[in-house]
Order: sequence, then C-alpha cells, then structure tokens
Amino acid sequence: MLALENIFWACLTGPHAKFATGTPAALRFAPGFSPIVAFPDASRPDFASLRPFCTPGEHFYCEGWSGQVPDGWVIEAESTMYLMVWDAPPPPHDEAPDAILLGPEHAQQAYDLAMLTRPGPFGPRTPELGEYFGYVDNGRLVAMAGERAAATGLREISGVCTHPDYQGRGYARRLMAKLLMRQMQRGETPFLHVMSTNASAHALYLRMGFKDYKETVVRVVAPC
Repeated sequence: MLALENIFWACLTGPHAKFATGTPAALRFAPGFSPIVAFPDASRPDFASLRPFCTPGEHFYCEGWSGQVPDGWVIEAESTMYLMVWDAPPPPHDEAPDAILLGPEHAQQAYDLAMLTRPGPFGPRTPELGEYFGYVDNGRLVAMAGERAAATGLREISGVCTHPDYQGRGYARRLMAKLLMRQMQRGETPFLHVMSTNASAHALYLRMGFKDYKETVVRVVAPC
C-alpha cells in the first residue's frame, strides 16, 4: 500500500485527477471540493507552484510537512492525525439498510451539517467524490458518512458526522459499517484519517477494526 505514504498525491494524480487542478509540482482539489493540497514529496511542498491556483480567503489542509512556512503563506493551525487502515473481516451485513444515498438535492444540507460538526476539510461538492449515505429525520439530514480520497485498491471513509441533537444513537458507526461492507465488496481496502486529539473517535475506530498506519503532521495554510 505504497500509495498511503502520500495518499492525496496518489488520489489527485490517479482516480480523482478529474477533480484536481494545479501543476506536476503541486495539486489541489478544485474549488468547491475539500480544500486539500498535495505534492510529489509531501515533506518538500512547492507552494510557489500552487499559488496561481489559489484565491484570497482560501484555507488548505496540508499533511506530512513540518518545515518553515514560505513567503506569502501563513500557518493557521497545526496538529497531528492518524492515518488508519482497516484490518478486520468485512461487516457480515448491512447495518444501515434504512440509510439513504445522498444526492445533489442533499448537497446544501450535507455542507451545513459538516460546517456545524467539523468532521474535517469539506466543501459543497465533496459528496461528489464518492458515495455518501445519511439519515434524515423530518426532512432534515441528521447524520452522514461518505467517501473522499481514492487510490488504486484504497478508499477513504470521511465526512463522518452526526447533528448534536442526534448523537448517541449509533448512526455514525452504522453508516461507516455500511461503507466498509460496500468498499470491501468492490475489492477496496478502507482507510480514514482522525485527529490525534480526538481520542474517543480514535478508540472507536480501533474497536471497529481499523489499525494505525502512521501518525503525521497536518497544517492548515493560507496565502497571504
């Protein structure tokens, strides 16, 4: 699983190249998708090549880099996160048969839920990157989980979140199990990212069957 060493570069030069913009030295998801950037060597990012593809006010997630900030950029946040890979048998059955497949008509609600709960970098068009399933109550999207990055044989689970009024009902775990089953039926290995500070989510994913692949630096950067 060499692609996991630089998963977003593998994604943006591979299955999701149609959603990428940039140069051979720097790529990003196109505006409207998740604000994530990637470089051929994550530890040596070429921000000068990226700059023409950025607009004022944008903020980007960049992983695997802990060097000095280049001129014209500012680091807005810095932390670490775990990259976790599934290491267990597939779920024996669909644990969320009542979940709905989200479509374009749910895009605004999905974005609003992500902005409320902050599951990670998310844009209005992020659900176009893969399958997203959710639970709806009285016309309101209250929980969702979906797919973001993809590389050959690998598929990321992302955007896992539940409205605060609906937490504690197992929605997120059931939606994740549904995605796990579907990905493994397609012959894909599921993986995900979780912030190192989110101890409860990290522990849940370990119990579910994920294992830590590596812990890496993640920064939020912006042009200035």
